[in-house]
Amino acid sequence: MAEPLSPEVKATLRALLAGPDPVSGALLAQIPHTRVSGRCGCGCATVDLEVDRTAVAPAPPHDNPAVDAGYTTPHWAGVLVCTDDGYLSLLEIYSVSDEPISTWPDPRFIER
Repeated sequence: MAEPLSPEVKATLRALLAGPDPVSGALLAQIPHTRVSGRCGCGCATVDLEVDRTAVAPAPPHDNPAVDAGYTTPHWAGVLVCTDDGYLSLLEIYSVSDEPISTWPDPRFIER
């Protein structure tokens, strides 16, 4: 069952999609119409995303992942935004340490 985006997921998406390009703008516009449709089984904070495709247009053609960034704190973490047919589909956090990151770090520490 889909659930609303948490404030942390919304803030992370907004930070990652801030920018003047048309892809970021289109994906940013999808946030109010996006819900969490699943979670990673490893215990990390990664979420599968589902957009109401009747409510908003897809992003223009782009590479996937749409965004690939790192964090300055924790410095061993990274984050990806992936899409499916121009719609948000995954917000993934990854770590180069052995422990999964179970909460979203402060988006102020995202380094693109």
